[in-house]
Amino acid sequence: MLRALELARRGLYTTDPNPRVGCVIARHGEIIAEGFHARAGEPHAERHALAAAGDRARGATAYVTLEPCSHTGRTGPCADALVAAGVARVVVAMEDPNPQVAGRGLRKLRDAGIEVEVGLQEQDARALNPGFIRRMGGQRPYIRIKAAASLDGRTAMASGESQWITGAAAREDVQRLRARSSAIITGIGTVLADRPSYTVRPEQWTRADYGSDWVRPPLRVILDRDLRTPVDVPVVTAEGECLIVGGEAHPERQSVLQAAGAEVIHLSASGSGIDLQALLAELARRECNEILVECGATLAGAFVQEGLFDELIVYLAPALLGTDARGLLALPLARMAEKIPLQWQDVRRVGDDLRLTLQPTASRLRPSALA
Repeated sequence: MLRALELARRGLYTTDPNPRVGCVIARHGEIIAEGFHARAGEPHAERHALAAAGDRARGATAYVTLEPCSHTGRTGPCADALVAAGVARVVVAMEDPNPQVAGRGLRKLRDAGIEVEVGLQEQDARALNPGFIRRMGGQRPYIRIKAAASLDGRTAMASGESQWITGAAAREDVQRLRARSSAIITGIGTVLADRPSYTVRPEQWTRADYGSDWVRPPLRVILDRDLRTPVDVPVVTAEGECLIVGGEAHPERQSVLQAAGAEVIHLSASGSGIDLQALLAELARRECNEILVECGATLAGAFVQEGLFDELIVYLAPALLGTDARGLLALPLARMAEKIPLQWQDVRRVGDDLRLTLQPTASRLRPSALA
């Protein structure tokens, strides 16, 4: 199963909106075939492994990181393929949270006389697909808020200058966060101030730990209530899809942006910005699993204040920007009782910087943005 999990990770940047899945077929303790799901619409992990095994699959054991599917989508049911191949035993790390599967694949295998075991390395398997699991549970996508800050918690100089607080290794690490994300959310303030592209450039990575020469570009989402986005900014013109979410009707501006290749939709406004719950409902409808929020202090603070995040990732640089520099999050808290508690998930060094990963406590996390 550990090898199957390793294979599944090779699809980390390519399988979206499908889950990352690996499969190993073994006989007498020796691996005879293996496979992983690389891209939506292409064969699933089990079918790759079965094709490699051929007749040797009969009587063998299949180790799969996610319950074999039992329904026909873009490909046929993997449970049927395992039955037809004559495998004797299937070991599954976790049940599929997809309501179209949700135990049906396991029942189909057992009904065919195949021995089935569930739960081996389940925690590791769940960690591979947090967004898919959450979305399939009828909830919102999995949300990561990313920020880069100095040791004194500052993200930009008072002038807005922010490039670069962190080093090259941290910036490459952010590229990988983008690559595994279905969408990147930013605000119009960041677009106007920094002119970011939010693209993924794996050809610049120092190591290629994925199983394809292609990385799926994330959807770039700009929250722009009054449609002030210029048509020539890189986030609009770069390769890939750009979605601009407005809150007010501006037909002429919308036409210009659409002519430049952006998609424009309107959602209800909340305060001075876009209703974040309505936004997440829309992105869930578009099959977004994992979302990276890269933005300024105001929008990031809004996500935190509404409890609409699963991870806060801060790249902390060994530098000081001073008291006049801009802070990490805009959170209008006045009393100690209003503080927002977080819990540590991971701390590691990335080049010369630290990457701090924190999660909200259960009392702060809003599990569903669709309710």
